[in-house]
Amino acid sequence: MTQARVAVIRCDTYDTPAVEAAVSRGFALLGGAEAFARQDERIVLKPNLLVASGADKAVTTHPSVFAAVARQFASAGVELEWGDSPGLGIALSVGRRAGIAQEAEALGIPLADFDHGRAVSFPDGRLIKQFTIAEGVASADGLVSLPKLKTHALTRMTGAVKNQFGCIPGLLKTEFHARMPDVRRFSQMLVDLNRMLRPRLFVMDAIVAMEGNGPRGGDPRQVGVLLFSDDPVAVDALGCRIMSLDTTLVDTVTFGEEWGLGLASDIEVLGDELPVIEGYVVNRSPVSTSGGRLSSPTVKRLITPRPYVVHERCTRCGTCVDVCPVDPKAVTFPADDHARVPEHDYDRCIRCYCCQEMCPEQAIEVKTPVLGRLIRR
Repeated sequence: MTQARVAVIRCDTYDTPAVEAAVSRGFALLGGAEAFARQDERIVLKPNLLVASGADKAVTTHPSVFAAVARQFASAGVELEWGDSPGLGIALSVGRRAGIAQEAEALGIPLADFDHGRAVSFPDGRLIKQFTIAEGVASADGLVSLPKLKTHALTRMTGAVKNQFGCIPGLLKTEFHARMPDVRRFSQMLVDLNRMLRPRLFVMDAIVAMEGNGPRGGDPRQVGVLLFSDDPVAVDALGCRIMSLDTTLVDTVTFGEEWGLGLASDIEVLGDELPVIEGYVVNRSPVSTSGGRLSSPTVKRLITPRPYVVHERCTRCGTCVDVCPVDPKAVTFPADDHARVPEHDYDRCIRCYCCQEMCPEQAIEVKTPVLGRLIRR
């Protein structure tokens, strides 16, 4: 495999002229839009639209980045569509809240079908031999991924590799969490998904990233760069470097390189110097986020990080109960009383952190039990 190439472009603001200039420079360093799509090809732009959230919250890809990338491809005669399958809600309403739907409409870019799926065989899969992919992606000529750099309770960081999880429509994503509660297997699934989809280009929005209780409830963190590459492993490896996070703790990076998706250890950086933030708030503990392949539920309960509800923030909306993928539910209203704060049953909890990821009030956090903290020390 040849050396990975990533263009790192400084950009400290989402003002349109600055983003347009930065995106134009990033494309130029990699050979222009023509290097990734031919004229008249139909390409789907896939931003991160986790949930309905304003662009200032750093939950979703910023609309100015989306629009600038779209203009690069449109000027090369590429036919564009856009879409995502959010964790909650539908793409159009979530995209409108994020500001991306308005940019797409202004540019005449239609919404691709992310509601219906098509089974696609992948004989080369190391773990998964068939995926159900959103019809809009399955029928397109190619995919361009526009991830957001954020922290994540399960995978520690979320970026280029994980962004393609939104190409699986609707509740099928929840099924993967239930089937693969181990972060290693879940990450391997994501690597196989990327090996099958092979997006043409990744443009990571790290102008303002997220730290702390991500991927929804964390805090915006000014970073000031955009990353461009056709190698998602290299992009995520540099994302880890920004966070001062050891890439060996991030299974999407380690398995991504091991399984031939991309490179984390041989990267040529083009453009500007990569910022490295020593105080970035991210999980650096060597303790597995999911308990790994521990056979004993007791050991898992005593060591593995677990979600918990911060009572004073909870509004009893029930989102955590709705999104819990296990049956019976691992988080429920006590005695089915919706006036009470939901509680976790840690013997049932698989540590997928869907409840924490989707909580609209930042009322669910993740903490490591005392024994796990002692092992970390």
